[in-house]
Amino acid sequence: MTTPNPPTADSLFQRGLDLLAGGSPAEAAQAFRAAIAADPAHIEAHHGLIRALRDAGQLNQSVAAAMALTVLTPDDPLAHTALSISLQHAGHVPQAEAAAARARILEWKLQLQSPPAEDSLP
Repeated sequence: MTTPNPPTADSLFQRGLDLLAGGSPAEAAQAFRAAIAADPAHIEAHHGLIRALRDAGQLNQSVAAAMALTVLTPDDPLAHTALSISLQHAGHVPQAEAAAARARILEWKLQLQSPPAEDSLP
């Protein structure tokens, strides 16, 4: 008799998305947490958790999850944008504006590091 394989981070993440789309953000947060436990580097699951917590009205937890993501991916503009949105919803406007500014700076850095597209050359 074989033991069933535990769910993968991807399948748990997909379950979280389905629950979030179905209007169950608290349950979605549990699925995203399980996905992160299965694969701590599953960035999409971190983003899902931030959104689910925000939608569930757990704003302080959403901010904490977003801050954790900025530690995990400090150069990712989307992580700082997620933090900004969570801070805004939690009523921390100056901190939200600072996080948004950080996201813009990181995006500019990425643009400067990328070679120009061939079709944009004169």
